[in-house]
Amino acid sequence: MAARNQRPIARRYIVSGRVQGVGYRAFAQRAAREIGVTGWTRNLDDGSVEVHANGSAGRLEDFEGRLRQGPRWGEVRCVEVTEGVVSVTSEFMIR
Repeated sequence: MAARNQRPIARRYIVSGRVQGVGYRAFAQRAAREIGVTGWTRNLDDGSVEVHANGSAGRLEDFEGRLRQGPRWGEVRCVEVTEGVVSVTSEFMIR
């Protein structure tokens, strides 16, 4: 695979289900670091988790697959995906 799809893009994920209090944000951070994605994650007041991720299209597809799986104690019911604005960061943080 040459240089195609290497330009970073960003996606925003809203993950709902049993995703707070089950280690979901730490799970997302671990997955992002393993895949090589940057960005952040945070809990939302409605019980869902927001994830903003930057990376190549292929890496974000891999990351989305992990987000849909979730941690062992969680239960992902829905993942809404929208395009995002690439943020300048060199790591993946929990907010």
